[in-house]
Amino acid sequence: MDWYARAGRDLPWRRSWEPYSIWVSEIMLQQTQVKTVIPYYHRWMEQFPTLEHLASADLQQVLKAWEGLGYYSRARNLHACAKVIMQSHGGVFPQQLSQVLALSGIGRTTAGGILSAAFNQPVAILDGNVKRVLARLVALSIPPAKATQQLWKRSEALLDHQHPRE
Repeated sequence: MDWYARAGRDLPWRRSWEPYSIWVSEIMLQQTQVKTVIPYYHRWMEQFPTLEHLASADLQQVLKAWEGLGYYSRARNLHACAKVIMQSHGGVFPQQLSQVLALSGIGRTTAGGILSAAFNQPVAILDGNVKRVLARLVALSIPPAKATQQLWKRSEALLDHQHPRE
């Protein structure tokens, strides 16, 4: 936490507590480097500043805005989920883990990232970077891919319940 306070990167989605912008960043960051995501994120938020704007947009407009980021299913899922959130959740991003996991394209790590960053909920994540750090921390003797359950437990145990956003 001390290191993060001193050296953590100033990223646009970290300046927000708004679930929509955090959700967009989490989806864009799936299998894509931060430096690549930043300009796309800014353009996306200019074009689709709210969940309502995204839900009412034409799919072709959404795909055009995503062009160059790859893995186009992410853009299709964002668009479809925005519609579901508008219809089934009154336009309010859900705060229950089970409801977030029910949205297309959102797995356990993405849900944890959204819920912890947007709602300060203590929900662990286990992305590739966290796996590598935890594997080193515990001197894992097997490949991380074969220890997923163990690493999830470690991630949950190390989560700071007082400051889950950080």
